[in-house]
Amino acid sequence: MPLDAVCLQAILEELRPRLLGLRIDKVQQPARDQVILLLRGNQRLLLNAGANAPRIQLTELVRDNPAEPPMFCMLLRKHLVGARVADIVQPGLERLVRLELDITDDFGQPGKRTLVLEAMGRRSNLILLDGEGRIIDCLRRVDADMSASRQVLPGLYYEPPASTGRLPVTEETEEGFREKLAAANAERQLDAFLLDNYFGISPLVAREIAFRAAGETDRHIFQLTREGEDRLWTAFSQVTGAVTEKHFIPTLIERDGTPLDFSYLPITQYGDAAQISRRESFSALLDGFYEARERQERVRQRGADLIRTATTARDRLRRKLAMQEKDYAETRDRGRLRICGDLITSNLYRMERGQSKLTCENFYDENCAEITIPLDPLLTPQQNAAKYYKRYTKAKTAEKYLREQMNIARRDMEYLESVLEEIAEAETEQDFLDIRGELRDAGYLRGQGKGKKEMKRPAKPREFRTTTGFRVLVGRNNRQNDKLTMKDADHRDLWFHTQKIHGAHVILCTGGQIPDDDTIVEAAKLAAYYSQARESGNVPVDYTQVKNVKKPAGARPGMVIYNTCRTVNVTPEEALVKQLSVK
Repeated sequence: MPLDAVCLQAILEELRPRLLGLRIDKVQQPARDQVILLLRGNQRLLLNAGANAPRIQLTELVRDNPAEPPMFCMLLRKHLVGARVADIVQPGLERLVRLELDITDDFGQPGKRTLVLEAMGRRSNLILLDGEGRIIDCLRRVDADMSASRQVLPGLYYEPPASTGRLPVTEETEEGFREKLAAANAERQLDAFLLDNYFGISPLVAREIAFRAAGETDRHIFQLTREGEDRLWTAFSQVTGAVTEKHFIPTLIERDGTPLDFSYLPITQYGDAAQISRRESFSALLDGFYEARERQERVRQRGADLIRTATTARDRLRRKLAMQEKDYAETRDRGRLRICGDLITSNLYRMERGQSKLTCENFYDENCAEITIPLDPLLTPQQNAAKYYKRYTKAKTAEKYLREQMNIARRDMEYLESVLEEIAEAETEQDFLDIRGELRDAGYLRGQGKGKKEMKRPAKPREFRTTTGFRVLVGRNNRQNDKLTMKDADHRDLWFHTQKIHGAHVILCTGGQIPDDDTIVEAAKLAAYYSQARESGNVPVDYTQVKNVKKPAGARPGMVIYNTCRTVNVTPEEALVKQLSVK
């Protein structure tokens, strides 16, 4: 759900006792809309001003930073490193947070800075203020062309967003509630009535109040009886009472194991259609809810051009392969061309120049059935026969050539499918750079111009530790798969890969020991998870010793062959992957 004001209040109630008095050691900006403040005690405070997920929380997720920090990040470092968190304030019941900070300036004098997070959907922003309330800078500058009513620019005094004019849910009385209900349009649904008149709650909570009162989420006002109005007020006051008493419960809503929504109170409206569970904190709740979405957004932002390049090349190969298969099918019927040449040669005495067809007995047919052979009337009979023989010879030569070209096209299509899987699994800036370099080496991207330098840091494989203590390494891209399997792994280690499905190379480091069945199953689940079969069940995974894996000459990166293996069927488990991961 969009982070409503009450949920933001619940998060701040959790953060205040943990953050007040801590100093800021580092400032990072891993993404365009994200700033992370690293506080004493290894606390990582995330401020997200993205349109789809604005929020403030403590996070355990480690995000990769760009090689060169953005200008806004450098500005925050200048002003905030060493600052102490004095207070965390939410003015009224607004989706706005003020992080009040005590600083010491370059001359050793105490001062104030304020970092304002406006968590307001597409108008979200992160603004740094000086001690007098002037804007030093902001993540998104808003000039007069963008908004005539409110500008957000360096040097201006900060003005909070205008109020919506609706009443905060915590300030309503029973009398006022019943007056608004009586004056409302009777055709409005109950949840729409709540959202029309009150702010601080999300559509999810409005539907929950309606469900608790009427037993359904789409009940209209005109359907309410006197008792129904009483139940609506009771449900409304129960929710607002819990907010007033600061009784918040971090609640995650899942459907078939996929996070669907979250809230600060138990949700009953979904019944058996969703699973409701409680989390230990709001920060852990938000980490779990947004982790997959952030990965998808990261791929969308950083990998869009790579996806477009790989997809375009793959689709072009598909069209090319379809044409080659059509031509190849025609070459398989080349015997008919030779027969036509033979029959024309055998019937030259019957033919005259200018004929458009020849009808004769086919002595290659056991019944000597008649056959009609098309002719070019501009050619002599001898030239027509020579033309059929030439087409026959050409088709015979083309068969071998087309077979080779189709194999190359299929190989390249498989390679591009594996690259698309790599992009979907990419996690860090270096992952995208490695994939970009791989596509450049393969000829699908142009080389860099002079003067352009690319960040080069040694990318390490994903590392895991099985419950029995064995080390497991998982390649991040095709080039790393090659290095991991063909160079780094011991010949006695076990190599895992999904059967006939694109995925990462997985190495179970045995050190010469014989792993038990549970260890093999865990390694196989990792191989299934880091493949195109991540969302599938009962995935076949082949495994064999590294010494049995070979790389054919001229093969694309990541492409290997193996002759002997065993197969285990497993179902990928995200929880197991997180459990085994080595931070």
